[in-house]
Amino acid sequence: MARLMILGAGGMGTALAVAFANMGHDVTLWGHRPDQNELLRQKRENERLLKGIQIPEAVEIVDTVDAAAQADVIVIATPSAAMRETLCRIKGIVKPGVPIACTSKGFEVATLLPLHEISAQELPNNPFVALTGPSHAEELSRGIPTVLLAASESHQAAEAVQNLALNSHIRIYTGTDVIGAEMGGALKNVIAFAAGISDGMGGGDNTKAALMTRGLTEISRLGVAMGASMDTFGGISGVGDLIVTCCSVHSRNRRCGYFVGEGLTVSQAVEKVGMTVEGITATLCAYQLAQQKGVEMPITKQIYRLIKGEITAEKALEELLGRPLKREHAN
Repeated sequence: MARLMILGAGGMGTALAVAFANMGHDVTLWGHRPDQNELLRQKRENERLLKGIQIPEAVEIVDTVDAAAQADVIVIATPSAAMRETLCRIKGIVKPGVPIACTSKGFEVATLLPLHEISAQELPNNPFVALTGPSHAEELSRGIPTVLLAASESHQAAEAVQNLALNSHIRIYTGTDVIGAEMGGALKNVIAFAAGISDGMGGGDNTKAALMTRGLTEISRLGVAMGASMDTFGGISGVGDLIVTCCSVHSRNRRCGYFVGEGLTVSQAVEKVGMTVEGITATLCAYQLAQQKGVEMPITKQIYRLIKGEITAEKALEELLGRPLKREHAN
């Protein structure tokens, strides 16, 4: 049994708290809003995000991060925009050497840094583990079989996270390509947003398959330019996460795109989803990174222009289809 401190009481944080507590671990769950924490304590249910899923009484729901001092593993499950702030909360509290397992997917907007670099800046004595893969909280919390990747430069830290889920509905593989795992997890949200737009416009399976396939090409291009291994994008954190996020009814990025495809503005669609849509900020960051690295990302570029209000969804599709013809693997 391990002592886990989960930071972030949203859908994923709650789902992991439920799953790990049911495995017999000692779980403490922290949320940044005391009023919401109190509701979780009273109802033992995250009614807004995981309705019908009971939070075991063994999960301690807290308003402070003091329990980080006793944790064997810290799990970060906040939106990527809150990554640095969350790490700073436990600085000086968490013991050196304790793994920081992060399920957040995205970049820091101000610096364009991937999350492992933020962790290295704020907690240099704690090994970072990207815990990622096709894992919607709605299914994870219900005991539906799920496969994840724990990617870390520290094999010991990756194995510590892997061993948390032994003999359960969660199977965790380990890997060393942290930037590849992070890029796959962040950029698939861009393509899922595009896939949702296509669905909302009435596009078919042919269209979505094309977006996903060419989208994976874009993801791997930028990932390799950032130092990732191409092999990573054919695995759990690459094509695996891309499939589930582009196709699932649980995907908020796809759902947000769907509303845009139906005719809502991006801001109206985000408001209608009512949750963080990481694909929006991921698009803005990915476009800037592609410009810096000289990487061609035509789908990302059109989504960027749409978010900025420069073009309509119809115009974006027209420009993608009207690009100069070329060999599939030429560029």
